Amino acid sequence: MPIEIESPEQFGYERIKYNLAESSVTDLKFSSLELDLENLVLAYGDHRGKLELRQALATQANLSPDDVLLTPGAAAALFIIHSSLLNSGSRMLVMRPNYATNLETPKAIGAQIDYLDLHFEDEFKLDLNALERQITPETKLVSLTNPHNPTGTVMTRANLGNVIDIVQASNAYLLFDETYRDMNFTSIAPLAASLSRRAISVSSLSKSYGLPGIRMGWLICRDKTLQKKFLAAKEQILIGNSVLDEEVAYQVFLKRETILEPTRATIKHNFAILKNWMLEQQHLTWVEPSGGVVCFPRIANNIDVKKFYEILEASGTFVGPGHWFEQSERVTIPDQHFRLGYSWASTLDLEMGLKNITMALEAAKK
Repeated sequence: MPIEIESPEQFGYERIKYNLAESSVTDLKFSSLELDLENLVLAYGDHRGKLELRQALATQANLSPDDVLLTPGAAAALFIIHSSLLNSGSRMLVMRPNYATNLETPKAIGAQIDYLDLHFEDEFKLDLNALERQITPETKLVSLTNPHNPTGTVMTRANLGNVIDIVQASNAYLLFDETYRDMNFTSIAPLAASLSRRAISVSSLSKSYGLPGIRMGWLICRDKTLQKKFLAAKEQILIGNSVLDEEVAYQVFLKRETILEPTRATIKHNFAILKNWMLEQQHLTWVEPSGGVVCFPRIANNIDVKKFYEILEASGTFVGPGHWFEQSERVTIPDQHFRLGYSWASTLDLEMGLKNITMALEAAKK
């Protein structure tokens, strides 16, 4: 996947001065967590994952810990779901643009994919009529994300209910990637899995908590038959998780608000900087995000896009080009959109990176 091959960690963090490609908050240092791990026994753990962590996750949505399966990050949860529900020739409907795993894993399986395309001109809003129209009796899985990556748009509570109703009226299951749920700018919507037995919610500690290095995610689903299938898939792939990662995740989750509160404050501060910068832009337009830590601005037609990226890279500034999200084939100008992350880098680096984007746009005018 280009998003992984060209990711900052593969490109080389040492080569990047101003990293605005990341879709998460700043990574936390282990020393800042103040954890007690001295008596942790490094044995095989519960294959479903640490019970206490599953209980903590389930309690938030008035669900059972048996409805929760812990996985090494959300990426593993997505792989487990896709490989359990889809076969070669299976039909699915997936929102696009999207996180690459939600697109590439079904392709690798050989699934027949229908795309629910979001459009800049419609403010990247989900078209409920298109959703209802494109679901067929053969559709096995509908894959959506909320808040949306890479645009930062958020589905309303009413639309979430409409989506649940539409999917429940079909033979499909709903995969709802909710990795950025804790980063909504306003109220947080109910967990999709709490609203329907046909919904599967996926999330992790990587994005909102700044802990991608411990590889801890989960899927939540109330369908016992599906959970049994998902557990079997997990056991075939990796048996169980790292008990060290699970213990770190559990202790962090117990004090989640002490982590999330300052993180949300930083996001709010950085977003204000980003918004003021966008108001001054002559060569960029955007759909203002309502959650998460990313946006997906569009470059004006009078800019040489290839030259823009070359100049930007020379300045040591990194963003996520549109082809990471399969946008090049859908637009007249390849990579005219790019994902801009505004809460991983320090505020100072964010400001410098934004200045470099402005410089590169000016220098790349046709």
